[in-house]
Amino acid sequence: MEDIEEMGNQTVVTEFVFLGFSNQPVLQGLFFIIFLIVYLVTLVGNLLILTAIRINPVLHTPMYYFLSNLSFLDICYTSTTIPIMLMNFFREKKTISYEGCLSQLFFLVTFAGCECVLLAAMAYDRFIAICYPLRYPVLMSKRVCAYLAAGSWLCGLVDSVVHTGLTTTLTLCGPNQISNFFCDIPLLLKLSCSDTSLNELALLVASAFMGLSPCLFTAVSYILIISAILKIQSAQGRQKAFSTCASHITVVVIYYGTIDFNYDRPSSASSLEIDILASVLFCIVTPMLNPIIYSLRNKDVKVALRKIFEGYILPSNSRGQISS
Repeated sequence: MEDIEEMGNQTVVTEFVFLGFSNQPVLQGLFFIIFLIVYLVTLVGNLLILTAIRINPVLHTPMYYFLSNLSFLDICYTSTTIPIMLMNFFREKKTISYEGCLSQLFFLVTFAGCECVLLAAMAYDRFIAICYPLRYPVLMSKRVCAYLAAGSWLCGLVDSVVHTGLTTTLTLCGPNQISNFFCDIPLLLKLSCSDTSLNELALLVASAFMGLSPCLFTAVSYILIISAILKIQSAQGRQKAFSTCASHITVVVIYYGTIDFNYDRPSSASSLEIDILASVLFCIVTPMLNPIIYSLRNKDVKVALRKIFEGYILPSNSRGQISS
């Protein structure tokens, strides 16, 4: 077989076959259309958020600075998996090279780790804004925001370098079939015929530092935020304070909910169909929902987006009236 080479007395995998969506050959065209639409909605939605924040001075605040990082992150995240998946819908054998799999793994782990830390940084921003409003300009200065954003990307990058480096040490002897539509660490560990204890230890440590710690930090931040909001005397003040957090809370719940469904299900509840559904929710649906959530629940973003559309539509109408 061309995807497995002989090396000494062992067969070494040089290519992987994705099993995701392969059991529904009749629906490949429909899947392609659905995921293409989802991908385009994700790209357009996040690009609109980035544009609105860029051109509107009202949105040049720490909260929207982090949101722009999140939107850029979601574009990168979906672009790591969906284009390859879309191409594979037209292939009888849905494959990816060993090098391509490692590259995909590197970027996926980078972006997933970065998002965990970034969501915690966004929670910290809301905590300072509501609990310490008078000190907010100092505690959330441009330099502090830049450090927090850069730290998020650095954490994701370091985590990814460690995991990708450890993955290259594995001896993958086959079978070369991945029970999903993208490369992920647990899936590759199942294909290894060498010792994976170090890789599993690294996964455990990363889960604690990159997953559980930001999640707990975010949860504690919102417990303190809600406590502070409940102490506000006026109902209008409480509603205004909560509205600044509602979008972020929704995104956090969806993100960690899909992570838990994707990675922490009992093995008895695992099957190819459920694994695919969990991965689609985590890798594809969540990045699409983020700009929708922020545009529907955030007044400032809605106003900025409306200005973009008005600025595009009104000049076009004016040119049409002048030419007529």
